[in-house]
Amino acid sequence: MDRIARAYGKRAEIAIMPRHLHVNVCESDGSGCTTAISSPYGGGISFDINTRLSSLSWDIADDHISLSEAARRLDSITEAAGKPSWLVIPAVALANASFCRLFGGDVIAMAVVFVATLAGYYVKTELLGRGIDLRVTVFVCAFISAVLGASDQLFGLGSTPSTALGTSVLYLVPGIPFLNAFSDTLYRHYICSLSRFADAIVLTACLSAGLCAGMALMGVGMF
Repeated sequence: MDRIARAYGKRAEIAIMPRHLHVNVCESDGSGCTTAISSPYGGGISFDINTRLSSLSWDIADDHISLSEAARRLDSITEAAGKPSWLVIPAVALANASFCRLFGGDVIAMAVVFVATLAGYYVKTELLGRGIDLRVTVFVCAFISAVLGASDQLFGLGSTPSTALGTSVLYLVPGIPFLNAFSDTLYRHYICSLSRFADAIVLTACLSAGLCAGMALMGVGMF
């Protein structure tokens, strides 16, 4: 936003909260300020959209495209929100299966984690695409993945069932909100940092509740 604002001779300040965005745009000399408060869609994080928005900002700064053209391209990018490529779901499942291997899981555990992640992430994209609350989505997906991940132990399929169960929900860990909260603390955006951290804690609690509910249903682990 700062790069775009400077390209159009403006100065922008933004405060990011879990429920609201505070945007203040002024002339370069600090006069003629306009403030807007918006409630953004609380969906998942899309690296594809982030990358395309960053590319748009550089095109505005380097190629000096018009404001109307920039707005048109912005609309085309935001319209793609919630529509991930069909390659993303199996790629996430494969990545989570790789995490299972890093934590000592055997081939059977990796296969179980792949299926559990495939099902859970597919449900996640569908629920977020329908506008379901992210917290509810995380709980439901953690429950589904935990139920499928517990099949390794329930049916005695492999030698590392606990690893399969534990890593089946890793794709839901809110690592980015935690990292953003830490980054905001370093840059002294303390209110924003606390907001992000609280949001990450809530998502972690939803993940844990879904995992525990799945384990309780399947009668494995601490239950």
